[in-house]
Amino acid sequence: MNKSITIFQVDSFTGVLFKGNPAGVCITDKALNDKIMQNIALEMNLSETAFVTPSNYGSISSSSKFTIRWFTPACEVDLCGHATLAAAKILYRIYNCKAEIIKFASKSGELLISKQDDLIQLDFPVGDPQPVELPEYFKDALRFSDTDWSNYYVQACQCKNMGILLICFKSADIIRNISPNFTDLANAELAFGNKGIIITAEEGEDYDFISRFFAPGVGINEDPVTGAAHTVLTPYWSAKLNKLKMRAYQASQRGGEVHVELKDNRVLLSGKAVIALEGVMYLRG
Repeated sequence: MNKSITIFQVDSFTGVLFKGNPAGVCITDKALNDKIMQNIALEMNLSETAFVTPSNYGSISSSSKFTIRWFTPACEVDLCGHATLAAAKILYRIYNCKAEIIKFASKSGELLISKQDDLIQLDFPVGDPQPVELPEYFKDALRFSDTDWSNYYVQACQCKNMGILLICFKSADIIRNISPNFTDLANAELAFGNKGIIITAEEGEDYDFISRFFAPGVGINEDPVTGAAHTVLTPYWSAKLNKLKMRAYQASQRGGEVHVELKDNRVLLSGKAVIALEGVMYLRG
């Protein structure tokens, strides 16, 4: 087992340090075992850490095909947008990867990565949000108990394959000002059988739509910028606004910008990323 590895922290979906969504990135010639990856993710204590290995175990800089896996501090996940963007940033900037298209083999299929001017573009599977009736307990969890819900709420959709619930509201200000009761929201989320909740509204000025993402049921009260959520938001707002290309903003405290496009039943997510930290992690066998 390696005695030490280089590890990075990258702020994704932003061009400004300390904004966007921070992710860990660990790129090694040979794959680490699951226990080590899970322990590293726990030590990094970020929402996700990406682990990347060349598919043919060759040179990192000369490869175009890699495997990628994502771990939270608690478990492995099937798809993570911001950590994928972070991994691509490290391959391009640190390892000087020259591949026109980087191909990541993942648990969610093959993901294609490319440079688009000053942005990095991710080719992801599209979500399929379908209208659902929203139980009353979400109203209470989002602190609308004393107000007329119909004055604010527009529609709810569920993306069952990703376990994400989308709730659309009437204005961007509502999205910015919502302050959930996270204990109640975690209970609501688990009762409804979801692993994450998007709240969203049309923005109409600097952006086409804005959103926030909560997942207290799996230990993340609010995620700063969520690539996977935008695979659900993109088809939803594409149908509403009759647009294939849109600019989106995730209005968390850190905030982040995502350029999205619906193309050939896929979602193209594009954004910037900033390398925040490079260090050495010592592994003792």
